[in-house]
Amino acid sequence: MARIPIALQLYSVREACAEDLPGTLKAVADMGYDGVDFAGYYDYSAQELRSMLDDLGLEVAGTHIRIDTLLGQQLEATVAFEQQLGNKFLIVPGLSEEYRSSHDAWRRTADVFNEISQRLEPFGMYTGYHNHFIEFEEVDGETAWDVFAKNTDPRVVLQMDTGNCMHGGGDPLAFIEKYPGRSLTVHLKEWSKGYDKALIGEGDTDWPRLFELCETIGDTEWYIVEQESYAHPPLECVKRCIDNLRAMGK
Repeated sequence: MARIPIALQLYSVREACAEDLPGTLKAVADMGYDGVDFAGYYDYSAQELRSMLDDLGLEVAGTHIRIDTLLGQQLEATVAFEQQLGNKFLIVPGLSEEYRSSHDAWRRTADVFNEISQRLEPFGMYTGYHNHFIEFEEVDGETAWDVFAKNTDPRVVLQMDTGNCMHGGGDPLAFIEKYPGRSLTVHLKEWSKGYDKALIGEGDTDWPRLFELCETIGDTEWYIVEQESYAHPPLECVKRCIDNLRAMGK
């Protein structure tokens, strides 16, 4: 199959983005990243962002976006912005307590995502949810991730964050395997027992098996590096991450 491109979740270098987004995007491109995953737009228009990315040869792998921007009448403006940006993955990175307080709440949340997904489908866009660690605690023999996955349509992306899942006691490989075709974009984050600043390739993740699953049953279109703890300056950390991925043949 074709090589899966690698993007950077810009939240990893958020302070640099806030200070100098054009310069940070250039640095990211120079490191060899194929694209970026947004977490805010730093007061730039979609047209301005698209122009910056085009100049650097970067693609848009997705965005992390608040759920309220996908509901009701707000969805129309969100779609218009994301179309101009050239983005088709509108992923919710977190939810307030009302959406996740119980398994019943998660079932209702799944219905909300199904409706958003149906409204996005005519535009060729997807919504989905990005896990933290709380979704992998078992309640009545089932995790919140399972409840959400089983009650959402196949078009709703299950954006696995590998490090967050392992932090919560889950096995990201098992969940990617359990829900084939749902991992259209995957957040690559290392996890290391006893050390919270590990970079990709320095911890306990079985990367070869993860890549095998993504490249066979996950239907993965993007690998997205996300680093939230820093043994070095953030830009150096994310450069080391992509260097380590390239050394693994990615």
